[in-house]
Order: sequence, then C-alpha cells, then structure tokens
Amino acid sequence: MPQIFLGQILIDIIRKKIGVRILLICLLFCGERAFAQSSLSGGNPSQPNTIANAPQRDTNANKTNTAKWKDEEAKVSYQKLNSARVYYPDSSLHAFQRQPFTQPWYSDLGNLGSPVYNLMFTPEDRLGPSLGYHVFDVYRFNVDSLPFYSTTRPYSVFNYQLGSKLEQTAGIMHTQSIKPNWNFAVEYHKTNSPGFFQTERNNHDNAYFSTNYLSLNKHYTLYAGMVYNNEQHDENGGIVIPAQLDSAAFLDRRTVDAAYENSNYSQTRSTVSNVQRDFTFLLQHSYTWGKTDTTYNSDSTQYSYRLIPRFSITHKMELSSEKHTYKDLAPDSLRYTTLFAQSFVNNGTGYYTTETDSVFAQQKWFWIDNKLLLNGFIGPEGHQLKFSAGIGNRYDQFTSQPVSNLIVDSLPKQVYSLGRDRSSIFSNYAEGELKKEALHPGEWEYGANGKLFFTGQDAGNFLLNVLIGKEFKNSSFVAGFREQLNSAPYNYTNYENQYTKLFFTFNNESVTQLYATLAIAKIRLSGGVRSYVIGNYIYVNDSEKPAQYTIPFTLNQGWLRKVFKLGGFVLDNELVYQQTAANAPVNVPALMGRHQLSYEQAMFKHALKISAGIEVRYNTAYHPAGYDALLNRFFYQNATYVGNAPVASVFVNFRIKRFRAFVMGDQLQEFFTRNTILFTATPANSFLTSEQKYYGGTGSNYIPVYAAPDALIRFGFTWALVN
Repeated sequence: MPQIFLGQILIDIIRKKIGVRILLICLLFCGERAFAQSSLSGGNPSQPNTIANAPQRDTNANKTNTAKWKDEEAKVSYQKLNSARVYYPDSSLHAFQRQPFTQPWYSDLGNLGSPVYNLMFTPEDRLGPSLGYHVFDVYRFNVDSLPFYSTTRPYSVFNYQLGSKLEQTAGIMHTQSIKPNWNFAVEYHKTNSPGFFQTERNNHDNAYFSTNYLSLNKHYTLYAGMVYNNEQHDENGGIVIPAQLDSAAFLDRRTVDAAYENSNYSQTRSTVSNVQRDFTFLLQHSYTWGKTDTTYNSDSTQYSYRLIPRFSITHKMELSSEKHTYKDLAPDSLRYTTLFAQSFVNNGTGYYTTETDSVFAQQKWFWIDNKLLLNGFIGPEGHQLKFSAGIGNRYDQFTSQPVSNLIVDSLPKQVYSLGRDRSSIFSNYAEGELKKEALHPGEWEYGANGKLFFTGQDAGNFLLNVLIGKEFKNSSFVAGFREQLNSAPYNYTNYENQYTKLFFTFNNESVTQLYATLAIAKIRLSGGVRSYVIGNYIYVNDSEKPAQYTIPFTLNQGWLRKVFKLGGFVLDNELVYQQTAANAPVNVPALMGRHQLSYEQAMFKHALKISAGIEVRYNTAYHPAGYDALLNRFFYQNATYVGNAPVASVFVNFRIKRFRAFVMGDQLQEFFTRNTILFTATPANSFLTSEQKYYGGTGSNYIPVYAAPDALIRFGFTWALVN
C-alpha cells in the first residue's frame, strides 16, 4: 500500500502544479537517452538488466483467451554500429538528477540549450571535409552512435523535466521487434528554455529512427538510421555590466542589461540568432559466409540457424545535409568592427528595414559517402578476431549565401549582385581495421584502425587508432594511441555575407594522443591519464578571427574517481587535473572536482528506493573562454580572470518499479554570491549610459560576460513502460 499512496501523491502534485496540459505533453513527448548501466554497486555492469517487475498478465478465469498469454520477463538491450558489445538501459538512481547535456565537465552559457564548452580539453574530432560548427553537439543525435535495440516486448520510455523560468525538456523513446530478427526504435527530444536573463531563449528539436535486421539464416544483416537535429539559439551578447549581478536593484534578472537587448523589437526574443539544422541518413548492410549449423528443438517442430562467420562483404552509405544560419535583424555597425565596416540605417536602434538593414549569413554542407569493405574472421564463435579493408569515395558541397558577386553588364560596367558561393570536393579514401573485443571476463581486447584520404582537397589527411586492454571479472584496463592529420573546417576558412568576404588559409593540424584508463569495480575506483601533442592548432583568437598556433604544445590530463560506502551513505569523489603549455591558446582550469554525498536506501520491502543528498562542483580560477555570437564559436581570451564559488545542489531521487523521479534545488551558491561568471562575450564598443557607469562601466569599451542563473528548482521523471 505505501507505493500506491506515494503514487497518488505524485498524481495530485502533477495535477495541481503542472496541469493536465503539461501532463499530456509528458505522455506524448517524454523519453530518455540510453546511458550505460552504472557500476556503483560493484557488480558486473555487463549482466543483463531484465525487467523482472514488469506488469503481470491478468489470468482471471472470466477473461477469454488467457490460455495463450505468456508471463515472461522483458529483456531490453542495444548495440552500437560495428560492435558486438551489449548495453542495457540505465535504471540507477545515484546520479539521476544530473543534467545529461552538461556531463561530465561541460558548461553552457547559463541557460539550458545554449552553446556548450568542454572544460576538460578535447580537440574537435574531424577528418576530411567538415562544416565546423560544434557548440550544439551535446544536444544532437549522431547517426554513427545510434542504439540498435533487441527487445522481447515493446518498450517505451517517457521523460519530462520542468525547471524555474519555464525551463522544459521532454521526450519519448519507443522500440519493439516487428519480428524476433527485426527491430526498430524511434526517439524524440524537445528542449525549450527562455532563461533567467533577457533574450536568451533556446528551442531545440532532436529525433532519430533506427532499425536492424538479421536474416533467419544469419547471413544478411542490415542497419539503417535517420537523424534530425534543429537547434535554435537567441543571442543576448552577454551581460553588459557584471557589477549589476551583485546589486539588489537587479534581483529580477530580466532587468540586467544585455548587450543585444532591443525593446523596440521584442521583450522576449532577440534580433540576433543562430540556428543549426541537419539531417543524416545511414544504410549499412553485409552478407556473411561461414560455417553453418541447424539446431532443432526436442520434438523437431522448430529449428534455428547457427553461423560462425569467416568472410563478409559490407556496403555503407551515408547522406547528410547541414545548414547554419546567422541573423541580425537590427544590426549595430560597432558590433561588426572585427569583421567588416558597414553603416546601417537604424544602427541597432529599432526594427530592421526589409532586405536593406540586416545581416544574414548562411552556410550549407551537403555530402554523400559510400564505402565497400571486405571482412575476415578468425577464431571460435564469440571470441573472433575481425579484420577488414576497403575503399570509399565521397562528394562534399559547401555553399555560402548571400554574398556579393561581381558581374559585368553590356556597357561594360561593374555591377554587384547578391548570389551564392559554391564549391565542390570529390575525395577517395582507404580504410582498414583489426579488432578483437573483450566480450567476456578474462579476455584481452585489442585493435587498430586507420583511414587515409588519397585524392581530393584533403589528400594526405589520415587517422590512426591503436588500443589494447583486458576485461577482468570486476575490473578493466585500456591503453591506446591515436594520431590524426586534418584540414581546417569550412567555417574557419570562409566568412561571407553581403557586406564582406574573408578567406583564411591554414596548414594541416596534427593531434597525437596517448591514453590509459583503469576501473576496479570491487573497490569502486577508476581513473586515467591522457597526453596530447598538438601541432598547427586551429582556433579562434582574442581578435575573434580564425588563427593558427604553429608551435607544437603538450597538454596532459589525469582524472580519478573514488566512491566510498558506509551503510546507506555514499560519498562519490571525482577529480581532474590538466597541465597546459604556458603560451598555448587553450582556456581550461588546472583542477576540477565534483563531490556528491548521498543517502541511498530501499524501503517498504524494496518497493521504494531513494537517493538523497548534496553535490558540489568547482574548478580553480582561470581565464575562461569567450563566446562569439557572430561566429557561433568559442574563442581564446586572456584578459578576464575568473574564480567562482563552488556550484552546489541538493536533491532527492526516488524509484517505484520502473518510475524514477527527482526534485532538486540547483545553483544554491547564488544565495551567497550572485556573480558566478561562466564565459566572457565579444568585447563591445558603445557609449554607456550614466546608470551603467554607476554600476561599474568605464569609457566606451567593455567586456560583457555570461553568468550562471539564479538558484532554481528542477523536477523531472522517467517512466519506462513494457507492453
């Protein structure tokens, strides 16, 4: 009865606090990403997470057809493309309250859905032609990392989260097997957050579809997927005077001055926005030859096939279209001094004049990639070494618009007209791989893969990856080496609109990485080290233009996690240390930490499980990165030095069967210090009002900043349903 009583309380809260309309949205658009099973308890994370407490069939004798009903556990698992490793949906409570988009060391601009920067340095992962926009990557689905499910029953997951200032995320994931050898999955996420400060609204839509098929004789396999991502971000240009954050006159964050605020246009929407949209389709299918066997049941009425692969041929095709759009509907000429000089009619004071007084820049990327691989297999079933080699070709097309194109009329006379700048690239590459996965305790894993472009604009670019590791009963070890040579992305080499054309040329960037990780589940200890050697580093400099640091530099990292348990109390500690070259243009703190103290217990004969506690996250003082709204990228800066108070939160997580929920108070440090600076913004050139000078503004130049939101309350739940 206790769980029924708690469930009724939850329903009453939802009805009174959220309302029927939002509840219906929850049921329609709720979902969660599939995360790896937590190994906090010290058990083997590879053990299946069957849903033993699934709803039982009603066997009432008054019902009809009950003799055909089966009462069996639902088994849900998934795999990733080109891997035999099996994953299971997460059902843990320990870190359920954490924001998935900012884990483990990411930081946004202070509003859910805004551009994100990784405080633990990680180079951009690029090889071959690319567009180069990555600030929304954590929100996007990636077609190469889609989950391909295997289920014995239809399985759905609903997710909803509500925070202060109408911060909302919702989603739904559903998967089921059309046949035992054919499954599909679909997932949709919606993120909408107006934010605490002026004109910083985010509105994202992200969805994917995946399906996998294995023929009955196990010779033919097919994986297919589609991904759609749409991120819309309103830019406010940062907070003009940081001192206003500490003033009692600005307790309402909507009254704090923002660089791009424009009351003549809107009180809630910004005249400046960045939108990134992409659609990608994947098809990979293989035919396998090998040793076959047929197994019959005891009465020979049913049979199944068994195949030990020896040779296969694989075809993979990817097709993608990506578009990035920047708009400024009421531009100020001083805003663009680093990029171009242009006088505007309204000069940022009011609404724009159609087609004559705005800044619009759009870059598009369309590409098709086809490759054919020959694969061989050595060893017994389940312990095979796979080797493959093949060749691929791709077509990439980049477009910028609108741009000023010079034409000559019949007089002849030079005339400029708006058009587009388009370039195409044809490339060919070779690819190979050697892989042995550790799918059972006690096994070694090792592998190497490489990719080399030998024709096209990126000829000579390559990727080489080597690793070795071992899976023990309650621990694992992995060490590896990775090296790549890549060209600058398109948006680093081209900035174009109707007012200017800027082109930049860079040498190829090289990134070499050595790493090792160790996890010992028995004593709840994990850690690792990583060392980067980077040459010709491509970045955005403090003048907010693409640049290249030609001096090779080294960046070393080490991290450690240790969990202590005493009865129902759990202390989870994580530390990261980073050592960079003195003059390298990289903005990262030297030390970061996160500590969570929680009480975790099962109650009412394990019908209810709770995890309640406090979490603190901090980093040492450093020069934070700057965010440039005009380029939709983070840039290197060393003028502003920031040391913030630790970020604190309290939470209560609980689970009743397959229903998980949390309530948390976040950003509690704002009760004691209201000046938590996350990033700087584009240095501005504008005359300050007398009021702004009173709160710390000096002269006509100032550096806006992005700050953390006020203390807020978040509530969220995840509900898994099995048919």
